[in-house]
Amino acid sequence: MKVDVLLGLQWGDEGKGKVVDVLTPRYDIVSRFQGGPNAGHTLEFDGQKYVLRSIPSGIFQGGKVNIIGNGVVLDPLLFMKEAIELAQSGHDLTQRLFISKKAHLILPTHRILDAANEAAKGAAKIGTTGKGIGPTYTDKVSRNGLRVGDILENFEAKYAAAKKRHMEMIDSLNSLAVAKGGEPVNTDVTELEKQWMEGVEYLKKFKFIDSEHVINNYLKAGKSVLCEGAQGTLLDVDFGSYPFVTSSNTICAGACTGLGVAPNKIGDVFGIFKAYCTRVGSGPFPTELFDETGKKIRDIGHEYGAVTGRERRCGWIDLVALRYTIMLNGVTQLIMMKSDVLDTFETIKACTSYKVNGVETNEFPFSIDEGVEPVYVELPGWNCDLTKCKSEADFPQAFKDYIAFLEKELETPIKIVSVGPDREQTIER
Repeated sequence: MKVDVLLGLQWGDEGKGKVVDVLTPRYDIVSRFQGGPNAGHTLEFDGQKYVLRSIPSGIFQGGKVNIIGNGVVLDPLLFMKEAIELAQSGHDLTQRLFISKKAHLILPTHRILDAANEAAKGAAKIGTTGKGIGPTYTDKVSRNGLRVGDILENFEAKYAAAKKRHMEMIDSLNSLAVAKGGEPVNTDVTELEKQWMEGVEYLKKFKFIDSEHVINNYLKAGKSVLCEGAQGTLLDVDFGSYPFVTSSNTICAGACTGLGVAPNKIGDVFGIFKAYCTRVGSGPFPTELFDETGKKIRDIGHEYGAVTGRERRCGWIDLVALRYTIMLNGVTQLIMMKSDVLDTFETIKACTSYKVNGVETNEFPFSIDEGVEPVYVELPGWNCDLTKCKSEADFPQAFKDYIAFLEKELETPIKIVSVGPDREQTIER
């Protein structure tokens, strides 16, 4: 058996959670391979809305094994709150959610470090979610991190040493922020630490596993595995719009390192994108719309962050970026989300190339910060309520033409089309 991978092809918020939930019945195991509680996968069904941050979206399908892989960074406090909320809605997780011993822990001081780093940068801040993800990955690569498996032995001493080191760093960053005319961050973690330690105790209710062995043994036994990515490809720390990126590898290769599966074990790669484009926080965005059209897309699409509540920036679909992310991930099937948001537009635009300092190109450049002008083609809108469509046969011709145009440009088949937020509003082609 091989591992199938599902990931976002834009700047995140593509609708991965809903698609994982739709695809889960076909798999035995669903696993997260990177990211942390900065993810916000929203699922809607049976009149209820759920937002998952650290827990894989397959948790709502009974009898499935769900794994938090080694590439994930985990905040015990936020995890506890998320798990308790789900348990109250009738989903007991302790029997079907396993956690990798090698997943790194987000400490209370990581949150403070996150804020202190942003304060010290002043106007050059990146716009993080403030969850401590970046500092945790920094500790990981500098070989100073604490992992889930550390909870099992001499944890208090390990925690105290990490806290002491972090406090020294925070003091230095606060001094830098003040020197730049900013405000120092509050360094009192007493209450947060108390709650966090409760989260650590709660975490012990779950089974800690050597996830690389468990997943590979499942594959040997003929079990099917779906890997769920977080954030989007354009936020990848290597290939995204650096430095306005996340701290992990969000591309398909991250599933190998974040779960311990070999490249030859990767099967289908499902790439998810919106029929338009959005971005949260700072960073370049070539097709961003600053006019009423952008506002209209935001309002109709309810484009606000599931975790942060932040207003998402909106723009037309960027095919230069999509070709790039399809290439990086080896995408075999495309999934288009939120098609219905464009129902009332007379004309729909798609960026097919860039002019970089006046020279036209189809390739995603080293930097998209300055001098990048999108080149658009215009397509007729469909002026039809797609939410009423039950099958591809119900699609209006203009929408069929839009799909055909995208498939030609992207050289990859669009196999699933979402026409509304509910699990049932998902049409396979």
